[in-house]
Amino acid sequence: MLNLIWILLSIFLIIIIFLRAPQNSGLASFATKSNLLGSPSSAERTLNNITVIAITLYLFIAIQLNFNQLN
Repeated sequence: MLNLIWILLSIFLIIIIFLRAPQNSGLASFATKSNLLGSPSSAERTLNNITVIAITLYLFIAIQLNFNQLN
């Protein structure tokens, strides 16, 4: 079960990183033009918070899986 959560979190992090493309091109400029994610500063702040939480969970689960394999 923990492996499945870890894999899903990995996929989620890849997607969230693609959403955080540079300001001058990619999905970020699309979001600012269409207000897809709300205001640009609000969307970036939300993506920053989600990214930090997801990375923390990812590392915690990776350490937990490593300890489980040692036993």
